[in-house]
Formats: sequence, structure tokens, C-alpha cells
Amino acid sequence: MNYDEYNEFCGSFPATTHVVQWGNAHVWKVGGKVFAIGGWGSNDQPAFTFKTSDLNFEFLSDHDGYQPAPYFANRGMKWIQQTETSGALDDELKYYLTESYRLVSLGLSKRKQRELGLNQSQ
Repeated sequence: MNYDEYNEFCGSFPATTHVVQWGNAHVWKVGGKVFAIGGWGSNDQPAFTFKTSDLNFEFLSDHDGYQPAPYFANRGMKWIQQTETSGALDDELKYYLTESYRLVSLGLSKRKQRELGLNQSQ
């Protein structure tokens, strides 16, 4: 996945905003809270960082193409960085970006979720 595809995918979620910050990283937020970061790869290669569940963090920490996210993980946060961006893991990345969006949106206050029209049961 390249940054254009990443930005298109993250922009498809409701109530998201995109900013370029932190060393030209593509940062996606929901309700003002970060759920995905595109950037910070080594040797100018793409890399994608996202929040995970505890279980996915443990699994991905030892999985090829992933690593605990620099800065986040060493502060106890369950964030992973996908470093394998040849396209082989694109479907997995879409799943984990979707999960990150879900986790972060559920962490917003109920009031904020209502304002944004998120996670409302019918």
C-alpha cells in the first residue's frame, strides 16, 4: 500500500480528519484522536502505525513485517507499525486500520460519539 491508497482508505471512515504533522506523517484522527499514522519508515519506505487490541499487539509484535510502534509501544501503548509494505500484507493492513478506527472511536466519550454519529445502536 502506498500513501495515496492509505489516505483514501482511512478517509473512507466516517467523521475522520487528516493532518500532516510529526515529520510529514499522514495522521488520521476520529473525534480528534489519532487512529492511524502513515510515515516514519526507514530508508524513506512507507510504514503504517495503528492501535491494536492487547491480543493483536502480542501476536503482531513477533510477526514478520510488523514491530511495536516506535515511541508508542515503549510508553506502554498498544500500537504496532507495519514495516512490510510491498503489498503482500495490504488486506491485513486494512483489517488492522479498521480495528484501530473502531477501538479509538469506542474510546471517545458517549457524547462525542453521538455528536459524530458513531457507534449508535439502531
